[in-house]
Amino acid sequence: MSDREFTIVRVVDAPRELVFRAWLDPDQLIEWAGPHGFTTPRDSIIVEPRIGGRYDSVLVADSDGATYPSAGVFREIVEPERLVFTWGDPTRDGTAANESVVTVIFADTDEGKTTMTFHLLAPGPLSPEDGARDGWGQSLERLATLLSPTHPR
Repeated sequence: MSDREFTIVRVVDAPRELVFRAWLDPDQLIEWAGPHGFTTPRDSIIVEPRIGGRYDSVLVADSDGATYPSAGVFREIVEPERLVFTWGDPTRDGTAANESVVTVIFADTDEGKTTMTFHLLAPGPLSPEDGARDGWGQSLERLATLLSPTHPR
């Protein structure tokens, strides 16, 4: 791996069809999209789950209400195995030159669990101060908690 990419692997205690769907369902995205201390209002989410379809969302900082819009385009959708999309880092200027490519692989594991492999390839170097790895890691942690059988529904 280079300083332009990272991979996060999470085992989620849910079937991969449910994990896959959570990435495309705005009503689920509001529950997990964004790191701790941020919310994603339902009215800010647009998801068009098709090749060339877009998604838009706005992260809102709970502490001060600062907003961080993000958008991208779906490049590949293979249900329930794989998603590939561009990600406009909300800390950047929103131009295509600052878009990363995200690939998420969903694999069945024993006992109805899913191994989710998240890979981000950025257009330029990432640094710890960038926060992308930590922010995505927290989002994926929130997703795993949301889909856990012990999570109150």
